[in-house]
Amino acid sequence: TAETIWQARKKCKELSLLPPHHRLYREYSGKVNAIYDEYTDLVEPFGIDESWLDVTNTLHLFGMDARTLADTLRQRVRKELGLTLSVGVSFNKVFAKLGSDYKKPDATTVISRENWREMVWPLPVGDMLYVGGAARKLLEQYGVRTIGELAACPRQMLEELMGKLGGQLHDYAGGLDREPVRSRHEPEMVKSVGNGTTFPKNLTTQAQVAAGIGLLADSVASRLRRAGLYAGGVHVTVRDPAFHDRSRQRQLAAPTHLIREISAAALELAGELWKPPSPVRALTVTAIHLTPEGETYEQADLFTAGSVLERKRQERLEAAMDGIRRRYGSSSIAFGTAKPEEGGGSFQK
Repeated sequence: TAETIWQARKKCKELSLLPPHHRLYREYSGKVNAIYDEYTDLVEPFGIDESWLDVTNTLHLFGMDARTLADTLRQRVRKELGLTLSVGVSFNKVFAKLGSDYKKPDATTVISRENWREMVWPLPVGDMLYVGGAARKLLEQYGVRTIGELAACPRQMLEELMGKLGGQLHDYAGGLDREPVRSRHEPEMVKSVGNGTTFPKNLTTQAQVAAGIGLLADSVASRLRRAGLYAGGVHVTVRDPAFHDRSRQRQLAAPTHLIREISAAALELAGELWKPPSPVRALTVTAIHLTPEGETYEQADLFTAGSVLERKRQERLEAAMDGIRRRYGSSSIAFGTAKPEEGGGSFQK
């Protein structure tokens, strides 16, 4: 499970693929969450088939402890919908997720304040939420193979290895996750704005890749402006014809929602990931570290005043483009650029 099709086909050349039924998945996801809603108003979906529930302030209403409530939910969902659940009960979200994976199918696992070290620390580090394949491999290179070994690592070492994520993982392994469960009815804060495309033909030249990034950056920047957001960083993913992805991200010198600044940063990152004439099948440009417009500031001084004025002019230009697009359609105007698949000429409306 959780494997790309091309990887699965390498293992099984005669693999039979069945079409997904997304409408049915969404329907049953809604039905399961409706049952959860009867027990708490704090239900936070995690993907289509998992949810966190916070029953801290409602548990007393049902005259049962958390394990009994978990068993009740499993029984109801199985009886009413014909689905089985595995439930993790714990004092934070990371350990609740770990408990839901601890024993399958159709089981309840309690990770309490009294037993969590004995249960959690011997588990492989890759079992913990947010430790993906790349993070697991990196940690294993430094001898960190269990969650307990992760907790025992100096926090500073992990931050030097993995940045902010390293510090977060150290806290999670130490039982210090304090992120609240958010109701799914609350508006979700946008964490990133991205756009990606698979090209009709492989890109092989610098001009083609620059044109592709320019188009994607244009889309990302306009969506940022529409949402009243600024990007503090840019993330780029380059995919080759074998569907191998390579990614890199960078903090920006100043928050922005301008096409040319996002495009310039993305092009530099792409240059670190790819060299012509290696073929590029797909590109993705994502704005990260977002802040609302009212919380975004840039310090100006005598040496940067000119560039700040230039950025103001560019802001007005791109705002004018937004106005034209709202009136005449999204394709009514664009910066002159080469077509990605051709790498020559230009188009502009």
